[in-house]
Amino acid sequence: MPIPVVRSVHVHPVKALRGFSPAEAEVEPWGLAGDRRWTVVDPAGKVVTQRQHARLALASAELLPDGGIRLAGPGREPLTVEVPRDSAAGGTVTVDIFGTKVEAVPADPSADAWFRGYLGAEVRLVHMDDPARRRPVDPDYALPGETVSFADGYPLLVTTTSSLDALNSLIAQGDHADEGPLPMNRFRPNVVVDGTAPWAEDGWRRLSIGDVVFRVARNCGRCVVTTTDQGTGERGKEPLRTLARHRKDGSRLIFGQNLVPEQRGVIRVGDPVKILD
Repeated sequence: MPIPVVRSVHVHPVKALRGFSPAEAEVEPWGLAGDRRWTVVDPAGKVVTQRQHARLALASAELLPDGGIRLAGPGREPLTVEVPRDSAAGGTVTVDIFGTKVEAVPADPSADAWFRGYLGAEVRLVHMDDPARRRPVDPDYALPGETVSFADGYPLLVTTTSSLDALNSLIAQGDHADEGPLPMNRFRPNVVVDGTAPWAEDGWRRLSIGDVVFRVARNCGRCVVTTTDQGTGERGKEPLRTLARHRKDGSRLIFGQNLVPEQRGVIRVGDPVKILD
């Protein structure tokens, strides 16, 4: 079998918003450069995602060279948001991301107004200024010192096209066949790999992408976001119905693997993917 290769790379500057697909991306200890360094929170500081507001799928964030973002969404004028520069002077707010408390820096109030108008809800935008010290990876699956941005739990998520093809074949045989085939953007990965056997990633423990080595922390449990059409914001039943029948790990419905980088580097579309363990 030929060596697997990177099919695509994906960066999501704001958690839950549409991202972009560069030809290459820098790998930092806490994820791809610029990935999920911003997030929307509610008045209690809890992270807001497509779980609560599917409409977030229709908004996008362009990553600017200085780390700022340019927001765009249906019915809203685009807005450029600069990185808050002085967390010491402006203070931080406490963010609750799935039960973990993290300090973050509030964005300019104009960004809060943009999101309030877009969602029709009382929310604000915040930025993670220092991923090296703000949020540790789940200690049950981490090595000492490993940290992560505002991603769900781990620095990177990898998926494979062959497993998506296999999943879509199962969906086609089920009660909601009319919802398939599903595109890969339902799973919001950072790296998509071509050239593997279906579900081969279940057995991966350590791999390299180009010259960068990664540790596989654990498989990825999926939620209602995967049922959300990323082009319309409408929800269906798949893929959760089919994953529940065929891809369970305890109570978790799984698709993809979570990665932790062992070093810095750059990954590129077309890079070879070598399974080291």
